[in-house]
Amino acid sequence: MPTSIARAVVIGASGGLGQACVQHLIQQGVPEIYAFSRTGQAFSSPSVHNAQLELCDEASIAAAAALAGQNGPLQLVIVSTGLLHSGVMHQPERKLSELDPAKLATDFAVNTIGPALVAKHFLPLLDRQQRSLFVALSARVGSISDNQLGGWYGYRAAKAALNMLLKNAAIEMGRRNPRAIVLGYHPGTVDTPLSKPFQRRVDPTKLFSPATAAGYLFDVLAEVSDSDSGKVLAWDGQQVMP
Repeated sequence: MPTSIARAVVIGASGGLGQACVQHLIQQGVPEIYAFSRTGQAFSSPSVHNAQLELCDEASIAAAAALAGQNGPLQLVIVSTGLLHSGVMHQPERKLSELDPAKLATDFAVNTIGPALVAKHFLPLLDRQQRSLFVALSARVGSISDNQLGGWYGYRAAKAALNMLLKNAAIEMGRRNPRAIVLGYHPGTVDTPLSKPFQRRVDPTKLFSPATAAGYLFDVLAEVSDSDSGKVLAWDGQQVMP
């Protein structure tokens, strides 16, 4: 974790986990927090700058980065975005016959391309004088070696691709800004609309409220080291294998 956070960014601040991350940063007294979301989710704290960001529009991402970086370097960027389902017309595939190119393109646009473009515009803003962090929400189902069930073709593939992009970015940042740590993060099953249709078989002790999930995220970030850059870490601090 950075020794001192003067400026933090949360992208996806209208989601359950994103909102909880913003609230955590407020409670920790971070003086300058940029909360970006598609809706421009409002937070009442004077330390929070509320603004819109469209994850599938690079110009919107670039404008958000210009806003967040105007007062100095960033010490923390959290990308709390993701798409698993969207109404009856966009559900995770159970078999190959359900693959649809438009749905696959949407899965990759939201889960892979959007976060990658955020990295493109926000990683250059990370602090070079102290440890700084860029973390994007991934998922254990994006692990190829851990996949024992199959299904969820588009979501699994998009998260696996995101993990590779984060690994690449970590290697590049190791050369350009060695103080920066780039991570993927698996938050477990969080009680949000994303997981709601799939909670029936989840152990109740492993279904986390957004506030609990945010607490685990910051606990993990407090313990990471330079050697963790490029990894995907889970809520319990364990590495999710590629």
